[in-house]
Amino acid sequence: QVHVVESGGGSVQAGGSLRLSCAASGSTTSGMPFGFYCMAWFRQAPGKEREGVGSVYTGGGTPTYADFAKGRFTISKDNAKNTLFLQMDSLKPEDTAMYYCAAGPRERGKSCSYLRERIYNSWGQGTQVTVSS
Repeated sequence: QVHVVESGGGSVQAGGSLRLSCAASGSTTSGMPFGFYCMAWFRQAPGKEREGVGSVYTGGGTPTYADFAKGRFTISKDNAKNTLFLQMDSLKPEDTAMYYCAAGPRERGKSCSYLRERIYNSWGQGTQVTVSS
């Protein structure tokens, strides 16, 4: 069972930055090593549906981002440490939300897009990000 734990949330003023971390541990039920996993960030604001922020295939390739994240958020990874990061710059009050990390095995021939939320079967408890104006 794969476990993911987020950290790094907090309160920041508009225009500020935060870096979230997601540490993955445990064994992969699919038998796939972490180096061949899909990992993604999602967020959910009070009273709103959960939405994808961005995703990446740990085996290579560039991350994909939701429109609101493009140019402000950056996903990176450290495969050796099984850790995913989300660098958030130029934060806005509307970025206030609980941010979740998720992981799931990549399906052969399919993308890791956050739009394919069903492939993500390991979720963290979330870390709160609050941006004040």
